[in-house]
Amino acid sequence: MIPSFPELPAAGSDTAGLSKREKAAVIVRALLGGGGELSLSTLAIEQQTGLMDQMRQMSPLDRATVEAVIDEFVAELESTALTFPKDIGGTLDLMGKSLDPSLAGRLRKEAGLAPQLNPWETIAGLPVTQLVDLLAGESIEVCAVVLSKLQVAKAAEILGALPGERARRITYAISVTTGVTPQAIELIGISIVDQLGTQPVQAFDDSPVERVGAILNFAHAQTRDDVLVGLDETDAKFAEDVRKSIFTFANIPERIDPRDVPKITKDVAPEQLLTALSAALSTGMEAPANFILDNMSKRMAESMRDEIKDGGPVSQADGEDAMSAVVATIREMEAAGTLLLLAE
Repeated sequence: MIPSFPELPAAGSDTAGLSKREKAAVIVRALLGGGGELSLSTLAIEQQTGLMDQMRQMSPLDRATVEAVIDEFVAELESTALTFPKDIGGTLDLMGKSLDPSLAGRLRKEAGLAPQLNPWETIAGLPVTQLVDLLAGESIEVCAVVLSKLQVAKAAEILGALPGERARRITYAISVTTGVTPQAIELIGISIVDQLGTQPVQAFDDSPVERVGAILNFAHAQTRDDVLVGLDETDAKFAEDVRKSIFTFANIPERIDPRDVPKITKDVAPEQLLTALSAALSTGMEAPANFILDNMSKRMAESMRDEIKDGGPVSQADGEDAMSAVVATIREMEAAGTLLLLAE
């Protein structure tokens, strides 16, 4: 937005006699004449109209006057450290993607503002789980349009999360979206984004299943078993989903690529790895222990087996702590993208 100019200077100055609107017209003309790009769409309609009227009424100006107006404009810009929006719309535009999409949509709706100009950018940034929930109440045709507008990988992930029959119908509907007009696609996007404003802001990024599973991943086996038994009695479906989300030391053979074992053993402290393997071999978890030993370097595996054989018994608490440390390292590697857990 073009800043307001200070009060008119004293008579005799090069800018004397020019109003603030005339000075604004000079600045806009100078910027456009210099080949620069200038967007005035954020100004109110009456301001844009007034600026156009003023430019039509301007007479030719000499170089000294133009330079004086520009110097005055630059001086005011340099003296202004920060400017802030005057309304909720400007504030939302300024903060942009820093806000949660649900919160931004709700604030826009409460203020009577239209959704963002490009709703598909907002939709593309939503997590898959939220998109699946949003599409649950939409028609097959709308779902087909949404999937067509998303990146292929994300669309495939959403399709895989939908019931089989609905997924097949949506896939077929994509084949008949050729005739959908750009206006209809824009309205669909605005409608989807508008629903974000009606949804409560979520306090947690992860689902309850993911949060409980993450906690139980690092709990001792006895605690984990007790909790899961209790969940079975209270909500069997929730308990089943939590079990699927849990990754423990015992799951290593099914969820880890053998080629990733050397990377894991490199990142785990040798003492913790030795303790974890010793505890696993002595508590009936030979499968994960042997899986790790069989896929590390042969010399290192032989050394580990000898140390385990010669070493004394490991306490249950120390063994579980060491196995949890191995699991924690795997989770950290997965989060960093250096390791990919296999699907069960």
